[in-house]
Amino acid sequence: MMEAGKEIETRKEQAPVTRETIRNRPVYLPPVDIVENNDAIILLADMPGVDEGNIDIVLEKDVLTINGTVEPEYHENYRMAYAEYGTGDFRRSFTVTDAIDHDRIEATMKNGVLKLVLPKGERARPKKISVTTV
Repeated sequence: MMEAGKEIETRKEQAPVTRETIRNRPVYLPPVDIVENNDAIILLADMPGVDEGNIDIVLEKDVLTINGTVEPEYHENYRMAYAEYGTGDFRRSFTVTDAIDHDRIEATMKNGVLKLVLPKGERARPKKISVTTV
């Protein structure tokens, strides 16, 4: 069985991604929990304020990139007096190996949490080998 976390490694943000943003806003790294079972690796990314229509997930050259944009709320006839929470976009990248079945990756969004299911390919799944007597 492969060690947990060996299939996916965090990619440093200094490495250029093929897409560039043109928005002049802060970009946050969403906190991500990574869990694994025999069939898949599951990523849970906290992206508060991001709607499912504002998420862009791209898998290119074994790099899975998550982009989420947040539209700031402006209240008419009010001005901001004090803010503790900064509004910005979210971006995170992961390197995905061939142990993941790239064609079956699924994504769902609920209550500001993005859930990515990365199914393991047949080679990456644990296999029980039975022993027979001769």
